[in-house]
Amino acid sequence: MKPEIIDIHPHIISTDSTRYPIAPQHGHRSNWSATRPVTFEQLIAEMDESGVSKAAIVHSSTTYGHNNAYVADCVAAQPTRFTGVYSFDLLAPDALSTFDHWLARGMGGIRLFTGGATHQSDGRWLVDPATFPIWERCAELGMTMVVQTTLDGLSMVVELAQRFPTVKIAVDHCARPVLDGGPPYTQSSALFDLARFSNIYLKITPRTFDLAQTAPGGAEAFFPFLVNVFGADHLAFGSNYPASAGPLKKLIEQGHACFARLSDEERAWVWGRTAQKLYPALADPA
Repeated sequence: MKPEIIDIHPHIISTDSTRYPIAPQHGHRSNWSATRPVTFEQLIAEMDESGVSKAAIVHSSTTYGHNNAYVADCVAAQPTRFTGVYSFDLLAPDALSTFDHWLARGMGGIRLFTGGATHQSDGRWLVDPATFPIWERCAELGMTMVVQTTLDGLSMVVELAQRFPTVKIAVDHCARPVLDGGPPYTQSSALFDLARFSNIYLKITPRTFDLAQTAPGGAEAFFPFLVNVFGADHLAFGSNYPASAGPLKKLIEQGHACFARLSDEERAWVWGRTAQKLYPALADPA
């Protein structure tokens, strides 16, 4: 059975820096966006070549800060194939009006970006009560929150999952697990403990593929273990392309190799069905 592939973590960068000014969050542009950018048109071509049917495009905070305009304009051009995962300042006094602005422009999810290659923080703002009105709006609308953090930040994810049990929370890159020693991966017990929350999902990316393939037991041990703990319906694929160097087809092929020990049904969930739970705009027409 050939599963439908939906990518919930590609990035796009425009060649038009006048219309879409470069203004990275915290002032430091990501190296990948400067050296190997991919436009919307290029992403479509690579999706077509790789057999990727739809995508939730993740705004690049390390390129555009809180200006989601490029992703929004692209989503508007093909709203049945794409949705957008946007970032903005949840602590700002006008955060709710900003939410409504981007909601009207194709926002299908929100990404809480605590840091990446260009900046790190302790992320304590994630659980600041000032952000809770946005979470409440997500609960009303059924909108997914994406959290980028590491294992050290998972206690905050637990706090949010408990406070907002109806909001789906997707954790980027499986929180970059430590897989030293192989199964049962005791150094990442905090990650596996998240499985007790029905509203927490994990995003499997090439970063996860690389970690699994180099760990004792390899990908053939890790991904069945992950499915056994969380259920395939709580795991979803995201390419992280082009932050993860492509081409996209290569990353898809890596995913097929990593998921080889999963059943057809499990692969169907990880490649596409879970994505449709997280982003209803990408669901198949009734």
